[in-house]
Amino acid sequence: MADEDAYSGLLGTFPFAFRRTESRLCKAYVAIGGLLGAGLALFFTMALVVQVFATLSGTGGLFTFSRALFILVGLFVVGPVLAPTLLVARRHRRTGSNAGYDRLLAASGFGFLASLYLLAVGAASPDLRDPATAAGPLEPLVAALYALPPAAALVFPLAAAAAIAAAHRYAR
Repeated sequence: MADEDAYSGLLGTFPFAFRRTESRLCKAYVAIGGLLGAGLALFFTMALVVQVFATLSGTGGLFTFSRALFILVGLFVVGPVLAPTLLVARRHRRTGSNAGYDRLLAASGFGFLASLYLLAVGAASPDLRDPATAAGPLEPLVAALYALPPAAALVFPLAAAAAIAAAHRYAR
């Protein structure tokens, strides 16, 4: 990159944010969130390919809706994973940032990653729930998540995404 104060596109934000932030927590989130965001994007892309081939004989209606739903869910998952890094890079490029803002956004990003785990455990179908894996220090948490209705597990990532937006607004 010729200009230290600029980045080009989505992929350029990650090295830019990593170089410019002074927060080690933010550097860790940029690395982990970037890798996880790329992995999730690849996962949803492959899931969409499988869904298209599974519904290839369909002419429209429900088949087209299910394909669009994969894209929408993918955006709702990958977007908040990438948002803290994008916001940190944008703030450093435009006005300069401080380590407190970067730390707050990174912490909210890690909170969103934890909420994805809570969603995966809470929304698991009953035949996929394994009580043997619930043993240990997380047993009460896993038992509480299994007791929830699967649709209620959506509250965790929605609240965590709202926390990212609130952290950005608060630290401005």
